[in-house]
Amino acid sequence: MEASNNIRSDKEIKDLVEKWKGVEGNLIMILHTIQDEYGYIPRHVSFELQKLLDIPLARIYEVITFYNYFKLEPPGKHKISLCMGTACYLKGGVDILGELKSILHIEPGQTTKDGLFTIELVRCLGCCGLSPVMMIDGKIYGKLSQEKIPEILTHYIEAES
Repeated sequence: MEASNNIRSDKEIKDLVEKWKGVEGNLIMILHTIQDEYGYIPRHVSFELQKLLDIPLARIYEVITFYNYFKLEPPGKHKISLCMGTACYLKGGVDILGELKSILHIEPGQTTKDGLFTIELVRCLGCCGLSPVMMIDGKIYGKLSQEKIPEILTHYIEAES
């Protein structure tokens, strides 16, 4: 799948729909491109797709809510991917999650009120030897403990100041 370049207008959404018109599974491919561009599926885009594809809005939301990949809310500036694969889970992943929830006051899948962080749980980051592991904006943090979490998050918070 090739990503779109800056889908920001109704015309660009229309062009995207035209590109996929008549292709089986086009809704999913269109939604992938939109998700890649915005980081979520904006409400106004769903309404535009309803018109352009001539399908019920309920069908669009059925697809969006069925697949875990699609999000309905804007993500935080910094995405925290916490590994909950077997090794990470057994070596304290649940404790790391508890610490993140305690500090950020959000649950997995949610974004902090200031829009800085989103927590997502993933099945494996491929760093089992460093477990427990989390990734923030592509940077891996391994051999985590609850005590390390405040310092790691503070780095990102201070970078915003």
